[in-house]
Amino acid sequence: MFLATNSGPFELIDLRVELAPLTGLRVLHISDLHFAPSQSRKRDFIAKLADLSPDLVINTGDNLGHKDAISPTLNALAPLLDFPGVFVNGSNDYRAPKPKNPFSYFVSPSKVSAPQNLDTERFMNELEGSGWLNLNNRSGKLTLKNKQLGFLGLDDPHENLDDLMSLEKQRQAVGEVDFLFGIAHAPYRRVIDAFATSSVGMMFAGHTHGGQICLPGKRALVTNCDLDRKYASGLSAWGEEHSMLLHVSQGMGQSIYAPIRKFCPPAATLIEFV
Repeated sequence: MFLATNSGPFELIDLRVELAPLTGLRVLHISDLHFAPSQSRKRDFIAKLADLSPDLVINTGDNLGHKDAISPTLNALAPLLDFPGVFVNGSNDYRAPKPKNPFSYFVSPSKVSAPQNLDTERFMNELEGSGWLNLNNRSGKLTLKNKQLGFLGLDDPHENLDDLMSLEKQRQAVGEVDFLFGIAHAPYRRVIDAFATSSVGMMFAGHTHGGQICLPGKRALVTNCDLDRKYASGLSAWGEEHSMLLHVSQGMGQSIYAPIRKFCPPAATLIEFV
C-alpha cells in the first residue's frame, strides 16, 4: 500500500505475521534512509509513518547519506523518536558517500576502505538520548504490551565490525525473555547463522535496498552481500527447522550518487503480529 502523502513514490509494506509470543505487537522496520539535507519528500514520508503509532521502531542503519546529514536526519527522525526504538549502524553512518561506478555492484559487494569522516558518536548519542537502544555489538531489553522482549545486536557486518563472539555474552545478559530479536545492518550468511544458533526468533536487517534495480516483481539482480538474491527483501525462514524468521527491508533511500530505483520503490514495513 502507499501512504496518502505528497512525498513521492514511497511504499508502506503492511505485513501480518502469525507469531503467538508477539500477538498484538506492531513493529515498524525502517532502514537505509541515506538521508540528505534537501530530501523533503523523504522527510514528509517519515513524518507520516509516525501516524501509524507503532509499538516499536527497528532501525537497521545507513541513516546518513551526506556529509552534512546528521542534524537533518535527526530532525527527520524526530517524529519516530517518540516511540520505543532500537538501532544499529551501517557503513554510511560512519562515512559520507563518494561517487562510484554503480555497475561495480554486479561484480562483487562494495568495498569499504575510506576512513571515518562523520560524527557517528554524536548521531548515536542523540538517538540514545531519545530513548532508543544502541545495539551495535550490544544487547538490550524492552517491555512492551506486557511482553519482555530481548535484543541481540551487531555493528555493521559489511564493515566487518560485527563481533560474533559477543553474542553468547549478550544472550546471557538478556536472560529470560518472552521473545528474542536479532538486529544487524547487513544480512550476511555468517550473521544469519550466528543469530539462528543464539535462540533468536526473528532477525531484522537492511543493506540490500531490495536489489534497488530489479526485474519486474522485485526480482533482485544483486544484494551487495553473500545473501541469495531471492531473499533480497521481505520475509524468509532460517535455522534448524526454519525456526528463525528474517525480515530484510528494501530500504527508504539510496546513495545520492546512484539515485535510481527500478521495480523496487523506497519503502518502510509495518509488521503486525497476529
